Amino acid sequence: MRPTVRDVAEAAGVSLATVDRVLNRRAGVREATIARVEAAVARLGFVRDLAAANLAKQRSYRFVFLIPSGPNTFMRALEQQAIEAGRRAALDRVEIEVAPVPPFDGAALARALDALDTRAVSGVALVATDSAEVREALTRLHQAGIPAVTLVSDVPAFRRSHYVGIDNVAAGRTAASLIGRFAGGRRGRIALIAGSMLVRDHVERRMGFDQVIRSEFPHLDCLPVLEGRDDAETTGRVLAACLAEEPDVIGLYNIGAGNRGVIDVLSRNPAYRDLVVVAHELTPHARRALREGLFDAVIAQDAGHEARSAIRILKALIDGTPVVEGQEHIRIEIYLRDNLP
Repeated sequence: MRPTVRDVAEAAGVSLATVDRVLNRRAGVREATIARVEAAVARLGFVRDLAAANLAKQRSYRFVFLIPSGPNTFMRALEQQAIEAGRRAALDRVEIEVAPVPPFDGAALARALDALDTRAVSGVALVATDSAEVREALTRLHQAGIPAVTLVSDVPAFRRSHYVGIDNVAAGRTAASLIGRFAGGRRGRIALIAGSMLVRDHVERRMGFDQVIRSEFPHLDCLPVLEGRDDAETTGRVLAACLAEEPDVIGLYNIGAGNRGVIDVLSRNPAYRDLVVVAHELTPHARRALREGLFDAVIAQDAGHEARSAIRILKALIDGTPVVEGQEHIRIEIYLRDNLP
């Protein structure tokens, strides 16, 4: 039989009420008593039934996902996955609210964080912008005891509780290795397009990309990063101007979104068919570009895994249970035309 709270109380020589205080980390218990209870828990292999305990206490969780608005297809998928994960988690008394915020706008994100009712919100998941306003807003949330996890783009120097997303430096290094190998020894320049260098994921991808190009493919030169604001029209416009001005471009790395703009430019000029192109996220447009040979590879991350992981991590932080790092690791996925799911 599984050990019970009563077994823990008897083994520790304390009352049931004392065990309850220790398990729920409430004040009023001496350190020596806490140590006896925790030793009894470890010795007996006692595992709390958190679902039953939360049901008995009528505990519920209200998590808010702050996700950039706009046409970014991956962000819309992340938004939908958060909503669907919330529906599945409703049996565990989890409620999910998805709130849009303007992309790349630290002040707007900070206002959204400050507007949260800390008496009603249990935890927050956000796609972070690296700005002083966001840092200060996250500090205020931390002081209020509200855990916050970052999605897709991290801000490790800020008061966030956990990061959910791929290793973006490794993603950039992967993109450089793919372009360098696919270029087959040709000399030339690489065009780089980011959404904005104000978000850490794009900065880290550029950093990883540069590391590999400089060390392993010195015959390739990286052009300055263009910013497309993750918008298809803007991305297409800046890319078209770059390719018209730079005849030596042999490769293209789209660090952020805006794939539709890239596809439009590449489709209009047959001369661009020889470009080696690596982009991010397996959206319907990227999938089509792979099939048609416009893209050589797409680096992807699982939006559904990220949404579910954020919910699990926020619950674990609130319940005081360990985060299973292996379960929450978000993998870098590489897709070619030949392995499309």
